Amino acid sequence: MSVGLRFHKMHGAGNDFMLLDLRTAAAQADGSFPDPARVREWSDRHTGIGFDQLLVLHDDSRTDVAARVDIWNADGSRAEQCGNGMRAVGRFLANTSPTADGRYTVAAPVADIALQTLDDGQVSVAMGETVFDPATAPFTGQAAGADGWYELALDADTVRFGVVSLGNPHAVIEVENIDQAPLSTIGMALRAHAAFPASCNVGFAQVIDGENIRLRVLERGAGETLACGSGACAAAAWLGRLGRVGDRVRVAQGGGTLVVDTDRGAGPVTLTGPAVHVFEGMIE
Repeated sequence: MSVGLRFHKMHGAGNDFMLLDLRTAAAQADGSFPDPARVREWSDRHTGIGFDQLLVLHDDSRTDVAARVDIWNADGSRAEQCGNGMRAVGRFLANTSPTADGRYTVAAPVADIALQTLDDGQVSVAMGETVFDPATAPFTGQAAGADGWYELALDADTVRFGVVSLGNPHAVIEVENIDQAPLSTIGMALRAHAAFPASCNVGFAQVIDGENIRLRVLERGAGETLACGSGACAAAAWLGRLGRVGDRVRVAQGGGTLVVDTDRGAGPVTLTGPAVHVFEGMIE
């Protein structure tokens, strides 16, 4: 595995990935490849390939599962979920192993996920149920207030937010102007707060109307990204639960727009958006 390792560069609405297909590689035997240090080297945008997340495909023993997917953040930590990454996997599978209906099942870190590639270059991902139990995130702070929101004191500020899990933890903050969202202050402080013992992805959402929101996400292990699929689902589900948006929400982010379908947070979530294969190459 030290020479001639083929990789694929992909993105979903600007959230970019390096994908390795190790389904037939000897390196998958003991699961030791890659390691966090190697992931950090590859993720560097000056001396490596550069990406927000690394997606690694392995064989799965079940014949109805196309691949098992490991997800690594740019800092070498593991991720439990990545909606945009799953769409990238769907596009890769459609390019390399096309099926008649464009449907695939992959084993993600937290659950099996159903994917479908669509005729317009979009990929739809069944993200599963949204979980609002704070212990699942996990979040160990005080209970939500009467309005449903949680609060924490961060230095001189008190921040109000929602807590959502889609297999990975999210804090959702509604703001009036997304362009002025305090990612570097409130976002960083909340992501590092002890009440989120596993850290969290912090999303700042601006409601435009009942069908449209704007979103910026400070991702755990990657920083702000041009798009965050699970963050879009978390924001749409949380705001839907509170009646701020409806069942189908267009989520505009820096790299493009994703569509989230959810029964106002009460049912399974489906994420739809673009997935693009940019190039492939070889790395030592």
